[in-house]
Amino acid sequence: MTFPITNIALIIAALSSGLLAGVYFAFSTFIMQAFARLPADQGIAAMQSINTTIVRSPFIVLFLLTAALSVFVAIMAILYWRDGISMLMLTGAVLYIVASFLSTILFNVPLNDALDKVDGHTAEGAQLWSTYLSDWTRWNHVRAVASLLAACAFVRALF
Repeated sequence: MTFPITNIALIIAALSSGLLAGVYFAFSTFIMQAFARLPADQGIAAMQSINTTIVRSPFIVLFLLTAALSVFVAIMAILYWRDGISMLMLTGAVLYIVASFLSTILFNVPLNDALDKVDGHTAEGAQLWSTYLSDWTRWNHVRAVASLLAACAFVRALF
């Protein structure tokens, strides 16, 4: 039997990681492709604007909340181990924390920081943009899949 607080954490973690998976999915499947069709200076300007805006938006609250809930779920899974349910809880937590949260911090954020320092009207900017599009999107695919799988594991743990 899970504690009510754990069930609430699982529900919110499932919903929030699923919502984040949707955001990442949108970026992976059409937003970055649309930016790639723009001239480099316009694509860079658009992404720089997103990078500035996103850290002041509800997205960042959801991103951090999901990480905190995942840590809580992992701790509860370990402290009150119940084989299959705990394994699902731990799997969801690890997927979100490692493959979504940490990959964002270790890969996407440094790419964003590098992009913020470049002038889109220069050859250097155009070259960085080309690399950025492929590298950032590749890591975004990882975040999308990991967040979706985490949501699935959290939901499955509830049932």
